[in-house]
Amino acid sequence: MQQSVLITGVSGFLGGYIADEFLSQGYLVTGVDRLGKRVVTNSRLTRHETMVIPSAEFNSLLNESPPDVLINAAGCASVGLSIANPALDYYANTVMVFELLEAIRLQAPSCRFITLSSAAVYGNAGVLPINESQICEPMSPYGFHKLQSEILCNEYTKIYGIRTAIARIFSAYGPGLRRQVIWDIYKKSISDEPFQLMGTGNESRDFIHSKDVAIAIRILAERAEFRGEAYNLASGKEVSIRQIANLLLTCLGQGPNARFNGNQDQGNPSNWRADISRLQSLGFVSAIPLEEGVQGFLTWCRNVPLP
Repeated sequence: MQQSVLITGVSGFLGGYIADEFLSQGYLVTGVDRLGKRVVTNSRLTRHETMVIPSAEFNSLLNESPPDVLINAAGCASVGLSIANPALDYYANTVMVFELLEAIRLQAPSCRFITLSSAAVYGNAGVLPINESQICEPMSPYGFHKLQSEILCNEYTKIYGIRTAIARIFSAYGPGLRRQVIWDIYKKSISDEPFQLMGTGNESRDFIHSKDVAIAIRILAERAEFRGEAYNLASGKEVSIRQIANLLLTCLGQGPNARFNGNQDQGNPSNWRADISRLQSLGFVSAIPLEEGVQGFLTWCRNVPLP
């Protein structure tokens, strides 16, 4: 019998990649979001519903067609926006998880639940690489709200027996993403004006391609313990912002000449590198090298209009 997965936020950046991955592996995939239907790159969704959560319609969907796995890819993903509008971020990233867990408890208690969290829960890690047992000290409302959503998962697992797992995603990138550092570098690089990037260039991130994120989520759906545990989703490699900027500029034929203004973004940590041994123990192997991923991202960038 085919396994079924329901993805909230399916029209978002990572939601679409996750849908494609499950479809490619023969799953029945239902997508839910507040937006119109998205064209999934590999195939068509088995079912797509436009609805808000919470709602009687969503409860009926779970009750009538309970999925084997519900993956929450909905929510906000901006540190800056969370600082400017913490209420919006809280409802999108914390309250949403509560509503989904409560709907599962009442309508589909055997459904497994995966929520997309973030490395932002760690804050400015004192020791690298960061493993999942490290103390979480968020630096932004976004990080705090993601951490609160993780606590909710543990609550519903320990008290109600709902099977949950948490994906702490580091710096995801890939075609379709029009925000964050690689997109920002690209936009500035094609401007006619001289530009500088934020920071010193010595800040670092652990980049993971969106297709690798989707593969990791499928592996979690198939092999995770679902006891409220967290998994780092990353490549396990630390790359400085200067390195990624110079790689991108070299690919654009401009040479490695990135310049930085020395100013720090509020709410963003300095350095990240993940310990991904827990994810690797389930069979995950990063498939897309950074150089290949950046080239593919640039190919996409050249064919989309700037906002």
